[in-house]
Amino acid sequence: MATNSSRIDTVFESQMANRQVVRLSTFRERRAKLKSIETWLLDYQSDIQKAMYSDFHKPASEVDLSEIWATVTEIRHIRRHLKEWTRSKKVAPTLAMATADAWIQYEPKGVVLVIAPWNFPFNLTIGPLVCAIAAGNCVMIKPSELTPQSSALMGKMVTELFEENEVALFEGDATVAKALQEKPFHHIFFTGSPKIGSIVMEKAAQHLSTVTLELGGKSPTIVDETANLKDAAQKISWGKFLNCGQICLAPDYVLVHESVKDKFLRQVQEIAGKQFGGSNGSVQSSKDYSRIVNQHHFHRLKSILEKTKSSGDTVFMGGETEEETQFMAPTVLTEVSGESPIMSEEIFGPILPVITFKKLLEATDFINERSKPLGLYIFSKKKKNIDFILNNTSAGGTSINDTILHYMHLNLPFGGVNASGFGRTHGEAGFKAFSNERSVLKQSRLSPMKLMYPPYTPLVKRLIKLVVKYL
Repeated sequence: MATNSSRIDTVFESQMANRQVVRLSTFRERRAKLKSIETWLLDYQSDIQKAMYSDFHKPASEVDLSEIWATVTEIRHIRRHLKEWTRSKKVAPTLAMATADAWIQYEPKGVVLVIAPWNFPFNLTIGPLVCAIAAGNCVMIKPSELTPQSSALMGKMVTELFEENEVALFEGDATVAKALQEKPFHHIFFTGSPKIGSIVMEKAAQHLSTVTLELGGKSPTIVDETANLKDAAQKISWGKFLNCGQICLAPDYVLVHESVKDKFLRQVQEIAGKQFGGSNGSVQSSKDYSRIVNQHHFHRLKSILEKTKSSGDTVFMGGETEEETQFMAPTVLTEVSGESPIMSEEIFGPILPVITFKKLLEATDFINERSKPLGLYIFSKKKKNIDFILNNTSAGGTSINDTILHYMHLNLPFGGVNASGFGRTHGEAGFKAFSNERSVLKQSRLSPMKLMYPPYTPLVKRLIKLVVKYL
């Protein structure tokens, strides 16, 4: 830890000294840096696949889709639009400021910290990194120690592409993260659990560092009586069991209309078997299904599943586990109540509780009784029902007749609300997250405000009264 502390001190000081040089980099120079990351990711695609398989049995195709493509497509999007984003934005004059020019000028925040999670190590580390680089910042990165092969490979990337006085990565456990947070960063970008997010925010407050918190929570899914059940089952099964359910945006539970519950459950059972059952129908031998990241999380999930069964919930599908390989089958629970142990916190695993409702108000009330989620998913053909749900709930983002995909739309700002996080990222929103929107006013020689400077003579007082009344 002494070595880490010393290196943290040295790198932080070097980045603080270098931040003005990086700040003055042109959009062309920043685009070139982003291109080098894109090229590196594609060149090392096979190594990334191997690292992630070693870390938690992540299928190669899933790595390509959710880690490499998701990151590369954001880099390409930013490179296409960066020149436009970095331009100053002129704002229209108000009547009171008619003699002045005014604009918003984007400047980097300075030296920033990115604390990344383990569930999508490349996507959720490099995504914030490229946004920070696009905005002209120096960056210090703390990847997760729970995916050591992936973290080591990202360390190799950073070392090969950047000097430490611009971008540096620090491997290690929670003590490294704590040491980093002692520094007065200009911005901290954290992705992880609400519990750790509150600690990050508390530490940031000591230095008045701004923060972006990408957290999680219990993201609900509503399936009404008009929904295309096969389509809903396909998308919910994919969104829930992808990455073995270890996704902050995964559908955490389903609220399904009682009239279509049985048909919906049969569809989920059939489709999950096709998606993750492999050629012989065995999920455990499938090459398309991930594993729980470590023993701690495996036992956490197994324990809450056992408690839930003991409380009276029914295992409709799945429930099989194997401790040695940290395998947990795609699992669906029924007869679940709001007081069930499985409903006490975000599941973050391949367990899907299904709860029925009669009236749509019951479903929205159920959601509103809990913390505001990161995502909310609606499956319905009826516009009136969709509008009702949107108008009577709050969430960081929503996908209608799909799950998760609003995350992939780079023209949509992504983030949570309250307990599921705050601040936005992706595309232009990510560029702005790491930028200061500096307000600039340039006054002309003629300034009407000078007419209202003290001393407050009777004439000046009359002018002020007129301004208050009419402007």
